[in-house]
Amino acid sequence: MTRAARPLLWPLAPAYRLALALREFELRTGLKPVRRLSWPVVSIGNLSAGGAGKTPFAIALARALAARGVHIDVLSRGYGRRRSALPLLVDTSGTAEEFGDEPLEIAHEAGVPVVVAAERYEAGILAEEASRQFSEPVSPHFCVHLLDDGFQHRQLHRDVDILLLSCRDLNDYLLPAGNLREALRAAERADVIAVPAVEPEVADWVKAQGWERPVWRLRRRMDVPHVDGPVIAFCGIARPEQFFAGLKRAGLRIAARLAFADHHLYTADDLKRLATAAQQNSAAALLTTEKDRARLGEMASLLPASLPLKAVPLRIEIADEAAAIDWLLNRIRTPRTPG
Repeated sequence: MTRAARPLLWPLAPAYRLALALREFELRTGLKPVRRLSWPVVSIGNLSAGGAGKTPFAIALARALAARGVHIDVLSRGYGRRRSALPLLVDTSGTAEEFGDEPLEIAHEAGVPVVVAAERYEAGILAEEASRQFSEPVSPHFCVHLLDDGFQHRQLHRDVDILLLSCRDLNDYLLPAGNLREALRAAERADVIAVPAVEPEVADWVKAQGWERPVWRLRRRMDVPHVDGPVIAFCGIARPEQFFAGLKRAGLRIAARLAFADHHLYTADDLKRLATAAQQNSAAALLTTEKDRARLGEMASLLPASLPLKAVPLRIEIADEAAAIDWLLNRIRTPRTPG
């Protein structure tokens, strides 16, 4: 096992475990009721706090299902929104403060409706009402909600639970000392475990637990643009080292790296800092993630016109995608018994 990220917080671990046990009791006894939407729900989630690739995976899955003629929408909490607590259909011309950076990215890249709400059930109700109002009539059997970051959001019934799992999770600790929101045994609730293709040891661990359900292997790809000259790389994501490492592997000359807090909302001072770093290092461009570009919004116009800002897309591909989607559609049409 690796060292805990925050070992000084070990004394708080028993309280966190107690909170998890209490929540499990409330769910099992019905004290916290589980609500159902009219359409099937496919949940995408993970065990750790951030950085698992859920957003690019949701985009990939939405595209794959839409290509099969399935009516898809995505339900998101809209983490980081500040202007409204009401359920809202994401407008791609809006801002991260209105909708959250991840919902904006999904709406841009997947081209499907995305609805944000503190309670994903309310988001689902709005999505279904909007579809009936603005779309041609469709069979409910061909309508699916994707629940973004939903593995712990168990008060909404889901027909399929997809859990993203990585080596980091296998060697981590529960919050608050580590980054795990739940213990590894929670993986037993999943219907599919999706693992990085470059980490075969995760698939081996899953099989060693006696897992007999599907294991999907995911390939990650950063579409890094070509830049002549040094670059300034910056981001505000959970695992910035992955972004910087991807740029380095692509052969870019990184003159400076700036890592902000996850979901950081940029200020004019931040942009001045970036512009100064670029000037000091004679940088040819600024590179960041698509999430960060969404959070920057119109503020990006404060950067010097001579300093290009380039967003680097992260793509996820499902190995043997056709078979995976066949399995998923079959499972949706024959949902499991609640339990």
